[in-house]
Amino acid sequence: MQLSLTLDIPPLAQPISYTDSILLIGSCFTEHIAERLDDHKFNVLSNPHGILFNPLSVAYSLDSYIYHKVYTKDELFFLNELWNSWDHHTRFSNINPIATLAAINQSQEKASQFILQADCVIITLGSAFQYYLKETNSPVANNHRAPAQLFEKRLLPIDEITEALSATLEKLFAANPKVQVIFTISPVRHIRDGVIDNNRSKARLIEAVHEVCEHFERTTYFPAYELVIDILRDYRYYDIDFVHPNYLATTFVWEQFVKTCIDEETQTIMQQVCEITTAREHRPRFPQTEAHQKFKQSYAAKTLELMNRYPFLNLLDELDYFSKTTD
Repeated sequence: MQLSLTLDIPPLAQPISYTDSILLIGSCFTEHIAERLDDHKFNVLSNPHGILFNPLSVAYSLDSYIYHKVYTKDELFFLNELWNSWDHHTRFSNINPIATLAAINQSQEKASQFILQADCVIITLGSAFQYYLKETNSPVANNHRAPAQLFEKRLLPIDEITEALSATLEKLFAANPKVQVIFTISPVRHIRDGVIDNNRSKARLIEAVHEVCEHFERTTYFPAYELVIDILRDYRYYDIDFVHPNYLATTFVWEQFVKTCIDEETQTIMQQVCEITTAREHRPRFPQTEAHQKFKQSYAAKTLELMNRYPFLNLLDELDYFSKTTD
């Protein structure tokens, strides 16, 4: 008996391997995928601007990496006792403007170098709603809990989203001819917009992204949104807020991503890496026992053997842990 729909996801034409550098940018769902890639020791850079939800902010941030933008103090603003940037997530905010600016520009420099060598960029869009500062009519990436009357909220038209993403992709492909781009739409519901407007927003993102993918050869769409909304389609796969997919749901999406976007040899290596990183997380009750020391020696040998076989794997932290005689 079949109890759910199936979704046929075409395999990625150029599947991801361990030798690839992967830049991930976009909504909080981006960070779930980035974390799992990082746990499996891929070379990843995730959200150099912090979490971004709307396509204009994503496009602008990518442009800033391509053009090596350096932020200045006059682009910061002071609110709620913190110095902030309208282009960045609150993780960059600080009581000291010099510290805020330093963190932003360090991240900018790293992203600017990374994007020119990246093999894959994964873009996850969360919402087609865009906030604009009324004073300047400029789009913002994060409201930083500023008073609502400072902003105008607009639902972006499909053609404006398409034009912004297309312009950025043209710059990206000119700067890095080898890179491929994977688009996803976040399955996280933006319930603050209301159920109806959330669906309108997601629909515009989906249509815009498909138009972009039809126009650019080195782009593809991975259906993270459809896997959760149409295949799982049950509140048991959501957190208690009924908004964010839970661990079970994100694991399901991750497994589909691995099957369709990562090459078979890499998948085999990932299983071996997972065994080692899982062993690294083991917390014995009595670490001084001979049995635990033998356990560590065994995994030190496994780790070293795997690193020798695949020099591109960075397992130095694991090797250091297993090689120590005490925890």
